[in-house]
Amino acid sequence: MTTAMGATLRRIQLGNALAAFGSGFTVPYLFLYVAQVRDLGATTAGAVLAAFAAAALFVLPLVGRVIDQRGPMPVAMGGVAAASSGALGLGMASSGPSVLAAAALMGAGVAVIQPALATMIVWCSTTATRSRAFATQFFLNNLGMGVGGLLGGQIVDKHRPGTFTTLFCVESVMFLVLAGVLLTVKLPKAVSMDASLPGEAGAPRGGFRQLVSHRAMLLLCVMGFVLFFTCYGQFESGLPAYGVEVTGISTSTLGVALFANTAVIALAQFVVLRLVEGRRRSRVVALVGLVWTVAWLAAGFSGLVPHVQAVATALLISTYMLFGLGEAMLSPTVAPLVADLAPSRMVGQYNSAFALVKQLGVAVGPAVGGLMAAQGAYVAYVTLLVACSLGITVLAFWLGRHLTPAQDNPLRAAKAAVPATAVERPVPVAT
Repeated sequence: MTTAMGATLRRIQLGNALAAFGSGFTVPYLFLYVAQVRDLGATTAGAVLAAFAAAALFVLPLVGRVIDQRGPMPVAMGGVAAASSGALGLGMASSGPSVLAAAALMGAGVAVIQPALATMIVWCSTTATRSRAFATQFFLNNLGMGVGGLLGGQIVDKHRPGTFTTLFCVESVMFLVLAGVLLTVKLPKAVSMDASLPGEAGAPRGGFRQLVSHRAMLLLCVMGFVLFFTCYGQFESGLPAYGVEVTGISTSTLGVALFANTAVIALAQFVVLRLVEGRRRSRVVALVGLVWTVAWLAAGFSGLVPHVQAVATALLISTYMLFGLGEAMLSPTVAPLVADLAPSRMVGQYNSAFALVKQLGVAVGPAVGGLMAAQGAYVAYVTLLVACSLGITVLAFWLGRHLTPAQDNPLRAAKAAVPATAVERPVPVAT
């Protein structure tokens, strides 16, 4: 990677981290804000969060092709404008329709930003550096979100709606900060996709048709949906509701739990990166499923001992921490795998497809979690998420059977490709 590409990549990652700082102010409290502060009920809160998925369904199928044709920068600018306006609208809205409209606008903006930034990172990295680039981006993103969540938890007061308006205004401004940072970026003219693989042999040429016929990508998308449904999709509804209603923690403790999640990522990310580099990506994701199984079991046990508040709180915070460990394992594996599966002419479309899956998981998760919380079905809720975590492990092993050695373990494949003659000693000439 050249020095110019490295500097560009660092600016992109910094801008994303600052935007994540703003999002951290609102993510842990969005469900509670709609359901209790605006007094619109748990059902409306679930519908508001699901509106993110509806918005993604409209924009993401079109965004990928636009990125591949026009480049990621104009797409990112449009997404920033929509996300900033939506965040501001959420802080000002007080009725069901206005909250739904603002959530849809913000959801569309965030959905557009994700594949645009991912494509920028791919452009500014190589196969050898891509895992570290995405891991660093994820580390900074979660550090920003964790600090924002911690500060937001100290500001927010469910008895004072104005405190929530302040949080959403901060989030809106930070999206604009992201735009300002990106305007200083000069992307490389040549796309660096030296080791992107053209998909499966015999796959038909063409955008959507090729993507749908790419079995490994389809399996990755299915697994991605379960991943984001099981973890991120519960951060905004089911898990906070479970913590407050069953474990008995306070809203400020939710901020501490989210900070613990990001603290684990901050402390473990690069240690984990060194451990997983050179290992099969499918096996790493399979291990994540087992780690998250333990996390959800810890959450379940926290609800069994609410009378011992210290133990219950420690168990719930450990759930967030185990999620963080799993996330640190995913960051250098899943996003780079999407890039390595994509043909060079379809990087934006593959990133958009996976962003759509992510957005669906993040939105359907709160809707399901919110509905089960409203019904008080907490035992069924924890059981469902334990089953999903085990399903991740099964899907990861299945995916591994459809990956080439270079896709599943690019570093080992690159070493194996070095000709043996390159390392042989010269044969001495007889005299």
